[in-house]
Amino acid sequence: MTLQQLEYIVAMDIHHSFTAAAQACFVTQPTLSTMIQKLETELGVYLFDRSKQPVMPTELGRAVITQARRVLEEAEQLHFLVKEVQDEIEGDLTIGVIPTLAPYLLPRFLPGLSEAYPHTRFRIAELTTAQIFEQLKNRTIDVGLLAGPVLESGLVESPVFVEEFMAYAPLVSSLMAKEELMPEDIDTSHLLLLEEGHCLRSQVINLCALQQQQQQKGTFFYEAGSLETLRRLVETYPGITILPALALQDMDDKKRPFVRTFAPPAPVREIVLATHLSFHRKQLLQIVKDAIVDSLPDEVRYQRKLYRVLNIETPA
Repeated sequence: MTLQQLEYIVAMDIHHSFTAAAQACFVTQPTLSTMIQKLETELGVYLFDRSKQPVMPTELGRAVITQARRVLEEAEQLHFLVKEVQDEIEGDLTIGVIPTLAPYLLPRFLPGLSEAYPHTRFRIAELTTAQIFEQLKNRTIDVGLLAGPVLESGLVESPVFVEEFMAYAPLVSSLMAKEELMPEDIDTSHLLLLEEGHCLRSQVINLCALQQQQQQKGTFFYEAGSLETLRRLVETYPGITILPALALQDMDDKKRPFVRTFAPPAPVREIVLATHLSFHRKQLLQIVKDAIVDSLPDEVRYQRKLYRVLNIETPA
C-alpha cells in the first residue's frame, strides 16, 4: 500500500471515472486502474463498483476512502511540520469565516498576511458556525474563524479577541437619551434580528432575554440575512438592532452618535480560531492569530471594560 494508491482512490471518489481521475493525477488510465486493482487485491475487497456508471465506491470502499483522506492529510502535515521548523511557511490554508465577521475583519488582515507570506495560499470560505464545525471534522477546511465557545468533540479553539455588542437605533429617541443601556431598555417589539442560522442571533436573544419578553410584548418584527441590511433598515424605520463593534467601524460621523454601548459588564462575543485535533501547523496558526490581533482597531484590541461573553445557545 502506497500514498500514491491512496491518492488514486480519493481521485476516483471525486471524479467517478477512471479516465477523469487519471487525468487529475497526471497518469495514464491503465496505470491508475492497475494501481487501484493492486490495492484491492492487497486489502481483499472491491473498493469500487465498476458495473455502475458513473463508477461509485462500494459501502466498504467509502470507509476505506475516508481513512485514506485522513492518511494523506497526516502525510501532508508531516511535510508542513518540517517546513515550519525550518521557518519555511508555504502551502495552502483554508479558513472558514462566519458571515457576521468576514466582511469586517478579513480586509483588515488578509492582504498584509498574503503579502508577508507569498508562498502560502490562503483560501477563504464564508460559512455558518454549523458548516464550519462540519467541514473542520471532514477536513475540508483547516481553520474556523468564529464566535466561541467551541464545544464540539474533536475540535479545539484558540481565543483571539473579544468584540463588544452595541445598540444602533437612529430613530428611537428614548434610547438616545441614555449614555449607556441596560438589556431591559431594549423594546423587543421593535428589535431587528438576523435570520435563523446565525450564531449572533442567538447571542442577541440571550442578551435581551427574548423568550421571557415575547409572552409579554410580542416578538421582533423583522429578520434579515446580513448585518448591513439590519443597519440600513434602522436608519429608515424606528427600530433597533444589536451590532458587533467591527460592523460599526466604517460608520460616518453623522451616524456614530446613534450608537449606544451597554453598561458594564458589557456584552461581548469571543472570537476564536478553531481547528481539528489533528491539525499540526501551529506556527502558521499563530501567524494568522497575530495578524488578526495586529489589524484590530484599538477599541477592540484593548478591551478595558468589565464584560461578559454571551452564550450562543438559546436558553431553554
